[in-house]
Amino acid sequence: MLTHHRKPVCLSLISTDLPVRSVMETLMTLYQKGRDRFLLMLTAPLEPNFPTLENLQDRAQSSPRIVWIDISPEKTIMTMQGNKQLSYRHFWQQGVYGMTRYWLPAQATQLQKSICLCNYTRSLIFKGHPVPEYLRVEYELWAQEVQLGNYILTLEIKQ
Repeated sequence: MLTHHRKPVCLSLISTDLPVRSVMETLMTLYQKGRDRFLLMLTAPLEPNFPTLENLQDRAQSSPRIVWIDISPEKTIMTMQGNKQLSYRHFWQQGVYGMTRYWLPAQATQLQKSICLCNYTRSLIFKGHPVPEYLRVEYELWAQEVQLGNYILTLEIKQ
């Protein structure tokens, strides 16, 4: 049964060992896919740039970045694409090495290239019933034998 709700959300990503921090507050649409299975869809705001005529023209012609988050108590998949910028897909499941894939923007004459990394999910916390209220994913990001940092993704759905 597919039902949906429109709610404000705060999505944050921080690194515990690198100077990485990103916070996004926006509206999302929540679709219920089954018992404790949900799909969240949100539009990421355009990144602020120093306002120039060229930036304003680029913004007017650009499409929004769309984020889909498929969540359940067992696993989470997050995908972002759009706006001819960096796109990615993360797969997290507690205690499992998951795949993280990034697609780099390509010129019109080139094929789009991807970078495949691995992540290890230390913790996945899902709260809320019958509608999710909170998701927290703690994970390590790896490129073969090299650790690229420890991260915490937090999703707070305001009721």
